[in-house]
Amino acid sequence: MAVTGDILATYRGPRRVVARLLEMGPREDRLLAILMAGCALMFISRMPSLAREAHLTGQEQNMLLANALFGIIFVAPLAMYSLALLCHLIARGLRGTGESHAARLALFWSFLATSPLMLLNGLVAGMIGPGPALNLVGGVWFSAFLWFWISGMYQAYWARSQGQP
Repeated sequence: MAVTGDILATYRGPRRVVARLLEMGPREDRLLAILMAGCALMFISRMPSLAREAHLTGQEQNMLLANALFGIIFVAPLAMYSLALLCHLIARGLRGTGESHAARLALFWSFLATSPLMLLNGLVAGMIGPGPALNLVGGVWFSAFLWFWISGMYQAYWARSQGQP
C-alpha cells in the first residue's frame, strides 16, 4: 500500500498497519526513510510559525529557518533513535518479545502517521498564533501520536508473541 494509504489506515487501526510493516522484515533503510520523511514534514510544518515570528520580532527569517533545519533534520533523528532504544529496553524489561527494530518502527511510523496533524498545527501556529486553538490542535496531535505509538509498541512486543493479529 502507498504511504498515504497507510497513514489513513493508521487512523482507523494503527495495530494492523504496524503489523503489516513488521511483516516486511527488519529493514533499516525503510526505517530511516520513514523517520527522515517525518522530520522533513516537521520542518515544513514549522515554516509558517517561523515566518510569523520573523515578521513580529524583526529577526532574520533565514537564520530562524537554518536553526530549525539543523535541529529537526540532524538532531531530532538522533534523539528519536535514542528514545526508541530506551523504549525497547523498557519493553524488554516488561517481558516484551519484540526486536529493537520494532521499537524504532513503532516510534518512527507514529511520527510520520501524525504528520497531517503536525502540518495543521504548524498552520494554526503561523496563521492564528498562540492561544486555545493552537493548544487544541497540539493536544489532538500529541494524543494521536501517543495512541499510534502505544498501539504500535503493543503490536510489536506483546500481540505478536500471543498470536494476535
